[in-house]
Amino acid sequence: MIMRKLISILLICWATAIVAQPVSVQSPDGRLTVTVSNDNHRAWYEVTYDGVTAVQKSGLGLKTNIGDLTEELTMTSHHSSTVTDCYEMDRVKASHINYEANRIDVDFINAQGLCMTVVFQVSNNNVAFCYQMPRPEKNNPKCAVIYSEASAFRLPDATTTFLSPQINAMAGWERTKPSYEEDYEVEQPMQRASKFGEGYTFPCLFKIEPSLWLLISETGVSSSYCASHLSDFKPDEGYTIAFPMEGENNGVGSAFAAVSLPAQTPWRTITVGTDLAPIVETTIAYDVVKPLYEPSKKYEGGRYTWSWLIWQDQSINYDDQVKFIDLASAMGIEYCLVDNWWDTQIGRERIAELSRYAQSKGVRLMLWYNSNGYSNDAPQTPRDCMSTAIAREREMKWLRSIGVVGIKVDFLGSDKQETMRLYEDILSDANRYGLQVIFHGCTIPRGWERMYPNYVASEAALASENVFFSEGHARTEGFELTIHPFCRNTLGAFDWGGVIMNRYISKDNKSRHPRYTSDVFEMATGITNQTLVQCIAMQPNNLNELPQFEMDFIRQLPTQWDETRFIDGYPSRYVVLARRHGNDWYVAGLNGTDRAMTLTLQLPMLAGKTVSLYTDNPKRKGEIVSTSVLKQQKIGRDGNVKLTIQPMGGIILK
Repeated sequence: MIMRKLISILLICWATAIVAQPVSVQSPDGRLTVTVSNDNHRAWYEVTYDGVTAVQKSGLGLKTNIGDLTEELTMTSHHSSTVTDCYEMDRVKASHINYEANRIDVDFINAQGLCMTVVFQVSNNNVAFCYQMPRPEKNNPKCAVIYSEASAFRLPDATTTFLSPQINAMAGWERTKPSYEEDYEVEQPMQRASKFGEGYTFPCLFKIEPSLWLLISETGVSSSYCASHLSDFKPDEGYTIAFPMEGENNGVGSAFAAVSLPAQTPWRTITVGTDLAPIVETTIAYDVVKPLYEPSKKYEGGRYTWSWLIWQDQSINYDDQVKFIDLASAMGIEYCLVDNWWDTQIGRERIAELSRYAQSKGVRLMLWYNSNGYSNDAPQTPRDCMSTAIAREREMKWLRSIGVVGIKVDFLGSDKQETMRLYEDILSDANRYGLQVIFHGCTIPRGWERMYPNYVASEAALASENVFFSEGHARTEGFELTIHPFCRNTLGAFDWGGVIMNRYISKDNKSRHPRYTSDVFEMATGITNQTLVQCIAMQPNNLNELPQFEMDFIRQLPTQWDETRFIDGYPSRYVVLARRHGNDWYVAGLNGTDRAMTLTLQLPMLAGKTVSLYTDNPKRKGEIVSTSVLKQQKIGRDGNVKLTIQPMGGIILK
C-alpha cells in the first residue's frame, strides 16, 4: 500500500513537471514566437521575432478580490488550436480582412485552487493575449473585481520610445483631462520618466535597436472593463498595465474593473516587424473582437465642413452655418458639423429649420454635445443630454425627427469602466436612431469600429484646434501629423479635424499666425489621416482663392479604403502611404521637417503608369511655404520613382 502511494505521488510529480515545461506558439509564417513559462510559481511570457528578442521574460496574472492570480501559480495544462476569421469593414484601413492565427490556451491554478487561463493568439506580426476566469466551484462567486494586472512588457535595453504621456486626473482646461491630448516625445530612452508620472497612453511605439519596431496597445474594451495604459518604466518589470486613476471622472466610479464570472479581459496587443509596415498596416485591433450589435441602417462615409475651427464660437449662428452648408454643397461635401452653443445661439427651432435647409442643398447636419454634467467643468452647451438614458432617448428621437444624422460628443476625460459604459450607452442608443458618433476630448478607440457599427472616429490627440490656439502648434503641425500614422492612427480611426486650406488661421485669412504647411501637405492629410468621415476645414473664402486643381481634388477625395500599404517614413519626420479606393490608388506623402527630402519610392501598384502628381514648387524668398503645382509623372516599369517633398510640404499621386 505504501509503495502504491509512493508510485502515485511520483507519477503526479512527474506529470506536473512535464506540464510545467515552457510551451510555445508561433505565427502562421513561423517568424513570431511566444513562449509561456511557469518559473518561481509565477506566469511569464516572452516574444521573439526571427529569433531576436522583442519582449523579454515578462509577468502575467491578475489580482482580484476573490484571489491572487499573480503568485503561487502552477501551470496545469495547455491547448493549441488555430483561428481564422474573414470579415468585411467599411470604416478602417482595409475593407476585406483575412485573419489567421495560432492560439494557445494555458491554464494556471493558484495555491487556493483559483483558476485562470491565459490565451495567446499569434498571427503574422501580431500577438494578442487576454485572461479568462472561470466561475470557481469553491464558494461559487458569480462576480469579481480585478484590482490590477501583472501584465508586463520588458523590452531589450537598446530600445528607444515614441510615446505620449498620460496626464493627471481632472487636470487641464476646466478639469477635462485625461483626454489623450499631450505632446509626443520621440526617440527617448526607456529610463526617462513620463512627464506627469502617470505613464503613457496607448498605442505605444518602440524601436528595438538595431532591427525591430514594436507597438503595444489594447483592444476589445467595452462596458465590461476599464481601459488602461502603460505605467512608467521600471528596471525590474519593464512597463506594466496601469488602470485608471481614482480621481478620474470627478472621482465617480471605481478605478478597478468589475466582471461577471466567467469573464474574459480585453486583449493586450503587440505588433512586431523589422520595418514599420506591420505597424502601419496592422488590423489586430479589429481581428480579435466581434460586433456587439447590428447596425440599424447603412452608415455612410464622407466629409464634413466645420465653421468652429477658424471662425470659432461666434460662428455658431444661423447665417454663418448657412454659409458652411452652402460651402459643403458647392464642394460636394456630405455633412456640416454645427459645434457647441448651437442650442443657445441658434435655438432648437431654428436648428430644425437649418437641418431642412441643409437637406435641400444635399447636405446633412451633425451636432455637437457636451458629454455630461458632473465629470468636468466644461461650460459649453448643450449639456446633460447624453449622460442618462432618459435624456438620450428624448434628444436622439428629436434629432432623427429633424433629419440630423450624426453627433459629436465631447469631454469624456476618463478611462474608468464607468466612462466605458457611457461610451457604449451613447453608441447603442444612437444606433437605434440611426446616428453616427464621433468622440472628442476622449480616450482612443479600442476595436470600436467593428464592435459598434455606428462609431465613426475619436480625436484622442493634440488635434487641429491647437493649430488655431497656438502658433507653436502651427509650426509643429508637420511633426505631429507625421507621428500619427505610426502611433495614434494605427489602431483606430482618427478625427484630427481638418484639411486646413486657409493660409492664415483667421476668418479674414490675413491676420493672426499663418499655416506653416503647404496646400498639398494639407490635402495629403486627407489620405494619411484615416477616418470614415473626414473633416474638410475649408472656409467659404477658399472657393475664390484656391487653384481649381486643388478644389477638384478635394471634391473627389475618398474616405473609405479597400487597402493600405506603408511605402516609406519615419515617425515625426516623414510618411508616405498608399491607399486603394476601388481600383484607384492614392499615394500621399508628408514632410514634417524644415528641409527638402528626396526619396526613391517603390510603388508597384503604379508601375509603368503615368499619374497625376500634386506637389510643391521650391520655396521662393519671402514665401511662408511652397506653392502647389499639378504635374504628370511617369512611374518606372519597376515601380520606382524619385520625388522631392518640400519642407513642410506634401505629395499626392493618383
